[in-house]
Amino acid sequence: MDRYGSIAENELAEMCGKGLQAAQDELYRRYAPGMFAICRRYCGNTEDAEDLLHDGFIKIFRTIRRFRYQGAGSLKGWMGRIFVNEAVSRLRQKARKDIKAVRADNQDIPSDDSGDDIPILEAIPPETLMEMISGLPDGCRSVLNLYVFEQKSHKEIAKILGIKENSSTSQLHRAKRILKTKLDALWIRQTDFPKH
Repeated sequence: MDRYGSIAENELAEMCGKGLQAAQDELYRRYAPGMFAICRRYCGNTEDAEDLLHDGFIKIFRTIRRFRYQGAGSLKGWMGRIFVNEAVSRLRQKARKDIKAVRADNQDIPSDDSGDDIPILEAIPPETLMEMISGLPDGCRSVLNLYVFEQKSHKEIAKILGIKENSSTSQLHRAKRILKTKLDALWIRQTDFPKH
């Protein structure tokens, strides 16, 4: 197994394409932590993220023969896109249900930026921020991830999730509002001084 630890990613991908178990184990060892971070960002809980990680790697091993090496990092990028696509597929149905719930609540979510800036994020540990994002409703979380992390436009998000463009905008604003509330509460707790 050690001989696979130093092998270049293009050769590793080629060996995985041939079905070599040791190469597949090495691919998983190298890339699972980064892919799990993507899964966790899109899933509301660890259990769903683990399921997505498992299913994503199965898809990778089934389709790795289609991978075309384009330089250092291209394998990780290709795998990341597979995980994002898998996550989006899972969230598509949930996003539609969440949008219906928003409409049922008669929430009027503005379609323009209303100046709701999130407090300074540098002071918040990344794991705390990721936990907050994971706690968002499915539709909000998927739109936020696609908009912020994948840098998709609302038009692209609408097409990916099978929703209307203004629904994407509304979901993003709702996500920002929820996060702002959580971050404000955290900020207040951190800056509260004990009373004597």
